Amino acid sequence: MALWFCSARLFLFLFIVSALPIAYIIYQERAETDHHVFHYHSSGFFRESAKWDDQSRSFLVTFLEGGVGEIHVPQNYTRDVVLKEVTVVKDSDLTGNASLGLALDRPRNRLLVAVADMFGNRYSALAAYDLSTWKRLFLTKLSGSGDEKSLADDVAVDADGNAYVTDVKGSKLWKVGVDGEILSTLTNPLFTPKEWYKSLAGLSGIVYHPDGYLIVIHTLGGYLLKIDLAKGDEVQLIELAGGPLSFGDGLELISPTKLVVAAGNPSGRLVESTDGWETASVVAKFKGPMHRFATAATVKDGKVYLNHMVGMGYPKKTHALVEFVL
Repeated sequence: MALWFCSARLFLFLFIVSALPIAYIIYQERAETDHHVFHYHSSGFFRESAKWDDQSRSFLVTFLEGGVGEIHVPQNYTRDVVLKEVTVVKDSDLTGNASLGLALDRPRNRLLVAVADMFGNRYSALAAYDLSTWKRLFLTKLSGSGDEKSLADDVAVDADGNAYVTDVKGSKLWKVGVDGEILSTLTNPLFTPKEWYKSLAGLSGIVYHPDGYLIVIHTLGGYLLKIDLAKGDEVQLIELAGGPLSFGDGLELISPTKLVVAAGNPSGRLVESTDGWETASVVAKFKGPMHRFATAATVKDGKVYLNHMVGMGYPKKTHALVEFVL
């Protein structure tokens, strides 16, 4: 009887302990907020990156299981509506690889997607798709079996259509031409911190600045780098006040002087520079839903939205694109 009683008490204790976080998540999901949230139903639990495409009135999102989805926002959208994700890209020859960062290249009517073997780090690539037909335009292999481990994580495109892909595992940068040819691989001592453990997650989010340089974040180093394309890919550390930006992931340039960093929790940080990104300061922080993890940022109608990786619920998984209140 004593053994049964102890087992029953243990079972009750475990039940209560497991129920508490579930109850907290449900409470957080239903809580009223002073910021807008786009909710959408998805077929998968993990959505790594998101970008708003004004021309199609859609958010484009990448799947950790591989593929790209489109979430159309109708003109008559109201806040109580849960949107629906539609799969637009699913390449059978890339099965087993994740689709990660993405960049819209509207002047050339295409979407660029970083593709990688998330767990084995044995394959990295850049894929390009036509935005009208979703036909794949090219697939550029960046690394494969026999090469050093790598993980293509994010991508940015310059005014000429060249793409720049970050390697979060190997801390390097690939440059890919407009037709998919590999042009160069950039390495630099600033890409690798002195502390070995900070190299476990290196270069991640990347954006192209209209003045002709790249801004890149080092995830575990928590710092920003400026790569001047007009000066032979010169790399310099951006002197940052109010940092560090530890666990920084996706970046979104919302003006020439303002940058949003999606960074886990707090969900987002606003960084500003007044001297051409020689120096910068963290000027605002946004604390989004504590039970979700922010991985990317995008701008819709002048408002910043943060993509959160993990969906909630079953069998319908509900994902959230949360407004960053500036």
